[in-house]
Amino acid sequence: MDYGICNLSVVPLRNEPSNQAELVSQVLFGEHLKVLEIRKEWSKIRLAFDKYEGWIDNKQFIFISKEKYDALQKSEPTLVGNLVDFIADQNQELSTISLGANLPNFSNANFSIGEHTFQYDGAIITGKKEKHKLIETAFLFLNTPYLWGGKTPFGIDCSGFSQMVYKLNGYKLLRDASQQATQGEVLSFIEESEPGDLAFFDNNEGHITHVGIIMKDNYIIHAHGKVRIDRLDHSGIYNVDTRRHTHKLRVIKKII
Repeated sequence: MDYGICNLSVVPLRNEPSNQAELVSQVLFGEHLKVLEIRKEWSKIRLAFDKYEGWIDNKQFIFISKEKYDALQKSEPTLVGNLVDFIADQNQELSTISLGANLPNFSNANFSIGEHTFQYDGAIITGKKEKHKLIETAFLFLNTPYLWGGKTPFGIDCSGFSQMVYKLNGYKLLRDASQQATQGEVLSFIEESEPGDLAFFDNNEGHITHVGIIMKDNYIIHAHGKVRIDRLDHSGIYNVDTRRHTHKLRVIKKII
């Protein structure tokens, strides 16, 4: 088994080893991973954070030892707290990083990836936050364009949105909406929910295809065209602009 870490700001994770293949997720700077299969130009990887698998260009990550991978697994993550920021390498060359990127081995504004050291003096996030902070974090992504497979403030999908909001508050969600729906405790009614709970929605075939974060007073924040706020009722999501229901409610889950 080989191990690696992402050393670029945002890297596409694809369902096949091709630049033309579907974007299924993104790998953020500092995320470590297992390498399941290596080909000439592509590798199949499994992310450590959520066990999500896909194909990544070999030029867009670096290999690390099992010892460094295991150390990262045991360490408390330090995350970037600004929407976008810069890091500087040993030569003072700048690279951009986005909200939620990892800063491995962070200490006194310094961190390292593989054998390379960097400086970062921006806002950081560590540890678990109280549940009410979830909505505050969700607002950071408001009006972010929808992007299938996206996980950043420049493009995000519905489950990437819920996953990143929870990640920034110290909690792990799986990657896809259908996977996230297997987590937590089922709530019978909207009235039982609290801000920060998740609402899941299904399609005509009964497959869960959408997720949003419940707010107070029967509002929901979710990624649909963009990260937006709509009404939530027992039928589903009511779009305040088009004045029609857009998603059919399947289940509400309390994660924390």
